[in-house]
Amino acid sequence: MTPMSEESARPVCPVCDVAESTFYKDWKGMRLYACGGCGTVYMFPMPTVEDVEALYADAYGGATEGYFSKVDKKMKRSRGRMRSLKKLVTGRRFLDVGSNGGFMAEAAREAGFEATGVEIDPVSVAYARANYPANAFFCGPVEDFMSEAHEGFDLIYSSEVIEHVFDPNAFVGAIARLLHPGGVFFVTTPDISHWRRPKNVEDWDAFCPPSHCLYFNPGSLAGLLERHGLVVEGKKWAFKPGIKMWARKPA
Repeated sequence: MTPMSEESARPVCPVCDVAESTFYKDWKGMRLYACGGCGTVYMFPMPTVEDVEALYADAYGGATEGYFSKVDKKMKRSRGRMRSLKKLVTGRRFLDVGSNGGFMAEAAREAGFEATGVEIDPVSVAYARANYPANAFFCGPVEDFMSEAHEGFDLIYSSEVIEHVFDPNAFVGAIARLLHPGGVFFVTTPDISHWRRPKNVEDWDAFCPPSHCLYFNPGSLAGLLERHGLVVEGKKWAFKPGIKMWARKPA
């Protein structure tokens, strides 16, 4: 699957490939559609590879803004998440897809995992390598992080990343291949169907095309995971409009 670039082409859902979509919104010159099959709301045309690279090259102001301005708080939260996540698996190979400054990778290492991070922002990767050198970090998309040496992760974590991805099937397909049989993929993303999402979608802080080019509901996310052979095992309740879901690769 490749991103579409011509306005005249017919919108096709990048999640389930259904061509029956309805116009959802025109926002700052960008058009969004709602899939008639799975209900995912998506940009059309999708961002190109070049668009994505431009969006996320030094996305955090030289590693001083956003997450990087609250490192202690971020590490505390990451350690808390790892206390729950490590109960899902018995193996100890961890991969964070969208690893930012390496905070979850470091929390995983502290919890006894061999930890690796994958991140497309080179400035974030440089920060992670400098501050958490006991972990491995790869700069690039997860689809490029594929080799025999990288197979067999027991726990793959990806938080607030999949909504940025123009080809979600390639993204989840790569993760499914990287998982060891019996391994778990834990994913979080905004939930456009959540009861607390503002009625006017433009008032929702998660509505920010083209950075967020996909807007899932729990059913569409579960369907995407299952399409790549992952078995959804659970979903955490979320007070804020988000999805927290995990799926296991059959042994």
